[in-house]
This record gives sequence, structure tokens and C-alpha cells, in this order.
Amino acid sequence: MSASSSFAGSYLDSDVRFLLKRLPLADFVDVREKEALIQSGRRHYSELLSPERLPSGRYLALFDAACRSNGERMARDCLRLAGLIAARRGGAVTLVSLARGGTPVGVVLKRLLEQVHGRATVHYSVSIVRDRGIDANALRHILAQGHSPESIVFVDGWTGKGVIARELASSIVRFNAQHGVALDAGLYVLSDLAGAAARAASCDDYLIPSSILNATVSGLVSRSVLNESIGPADFHGCVLYDSFAAEDRSRSFVDALEQFALAQASHAEQAQSVDAAAAAARSRAYIEAAQERYGIGDVNLIKPGIGEATRVLLRRVPRLLLLRDPDHPAVAHLRLLAIEKNVPVEVDPALPYQAVSLIRSASDA
Repeated sequence: MSASSSFAGSYLDSDVRFLLKRLPLADFVDVREKEALIQSGRRHYSELLSPERLPSGRYLALFDAACRSNGERMARDCLRLAGLIAARRGGAVTLVSLARGGTPVGVVLKRLLEQVHGRATVHYSVSIVRDRGIDANALRHILAQGHSPESIVFVDGWTGKGVIARELASSIVRFNAQHGVALDAGLYVLSDLAGAAARAASCDDYLIPSSILNATVSGLVSRSVLNESIGPADFHGCVLYDSFAAEDRSRSFVDALEQFALAQASHAEQAQSVDAAAAAARSRAYIEAAQERYGIGDVNLIKPGIGEATRVLLRRVPRLLLLRDPDHPAVAHLRLLAIEKNVPVEVDPALPYQAVSLIRSASDA
């Protein structure tokens, strides 16, 4: 498969083009084996993929509850973010969402930019990998389609520690230098916990419903892969979970968000500026304190915020789940996952986030 291939997953063709190489449903690695390989340095996390499983009925009920309680807030933040993007510059917009946490957000933003702001918008979803950078083949493909560099806006769902925002910035510096262009590396997100985004709708750690499911809310696409299956001319890879189609919520989720947002569009509040500096200081202070308190040398083992904490419980080997208020509805799904996976829970009322997950060190396994 060449780098020119693209697909929409389970979304409408008009919603998004995933610039990813589809890989066969093979070569999965057990979660614990994956953790040992990653932490020993023998393999990079992007080289390995563990199989996803469909969520239980009980867990899906929590997702539905999250949509009922927070769907309108997420839609409002999408509306605010669309307004920030529209105000950035005139003309057509080329959204580049970071697969896959940014993909549902990108789909909704595309629809709102077109319907609310009257802006011609194209949406691509591409891979970015910590320590390896953004998929340069995907960026070259986008530019080859005739989209101006000035039209490109990078989108994600949220920041945790700001690692991906910084990875994006350094990747784009290299890409610009190599290609003689001036892409704007600023990241646009719904929730900027790390104070690392260019623009954000908020810095609050709230439950973004799409953060608690995997492929079934992301077009049936897996986390991206960058291993020996990816040739020099290929996009980064992924697995498409076609067998999950009957349980897929991807399109119904973005349809609902679109309707929520359009219902608010006529009286939408202007986006307030967020205090990114305060969020960044809070993030640094917490990470340093957590490293000292829990004896953690590798900051990659600390995952702050609901979205990142959920990812740990879904696809890593957790050491501990920290909750500010275990009875808060926003963390109900995390409590269920902790029970199902026998993960200890510690309550810390002073936690600056709703939740934090610590990944178990392979040396302690």
C-alpha cells in the first residue's frame, strides 16, 4: 500500500481522510509483554500494538452517561474552538487532527467551520509518535493535494503533560526547514491541562466522552503504529477493527455533538482566554511532586487527567489510580476499570486533576 492511500474508517467520506497504512489483524502483543519490552528499551511503544476488546455493557452505559452529562459541554467547546480557528485567518481551512484522540474533535470542527462559519474545510487525520515525530509522508501528501501551508491547523482532544504538543512543535520545525514551508505548529485542543497548546477552549480536567472509548468512537481505527511494516514511503500504520462495526459509536457520537453545537451556535459565548501559564506551572509542579512521592524516575509513567488516566487503564499496566473525588461522576468509568483490572485506588483531595494514573514499572512487575 502506498503513502497515497487514505480512507474514512467508519466516518462519512466527507468527514475525514485517515492518512494511515492499514495493517492486517496480526502481530498483537500481550499488554504485560508490551510493557516489559517498552520499559526495557528493547522496543519503542509505537512498534507494538495490543488487541482491543469491545467494552462491556456496564462500561458502555457509563459512556452513554458521560455523553448525557458532558456532551453539551464538549459540543460547546468544539464550537468555541471552531471560532478560534475561524478567527485565525481567512480562507479555506485544512484541519489536521492527531489520530486518534483528535479525530472525533476534527470531524465536529470540520462540520462547524462549514456550517457556522461558512469556511471551506478539509479534514485529515495523521499519526504523531512521541520521540519519532509527526508523519512527514502524510504532511507531504496534504501539501501535494494543493492545500496551502497557511491553511493547516493541527487539532487534538486534550493535553496531558504537553509531550505531544512539544513533539509536534519540534517536528514541524524540522519539516519546515527541510521543505522550505512555514507550517504553524500550534496545537488547538478542547482541554489544555499542560498549558502547552496554542489555543484551547478550556484548561479544565473534565470528562470528554470520546476519551473513554478506543476504536469504537474513533472510526474503528487503532492507535497508530510505526514499526518494520512501515516502509520509507508509507504512512504510519494502523489496524481497522471492522469486526467491531455493530458496536461502533463513532458516527452517532459526532452527529450528536454537531446537533448540540448547532443548537448553541446562535447564542454561543465568545471563547474566553485560558491561563496557559498557570496550567503549565500546575503541571510542572505536580509532575515533580509525584515523582518524589512515588519514587518515579521516568516521567512517562505519570499520566495526569481523565483522558490520559483512562488510556493507561485501557491499554497499559497500571500501578495506581489516583482520584480527587472517587464519587464524582466523571471518574465512574475509571473506578469500574480499576475494579475490573484489580488496580489499587488512592484518594487525594489535593490532586490538581480529577484523575491521574501511574504506570507500573517493569522492574516492579
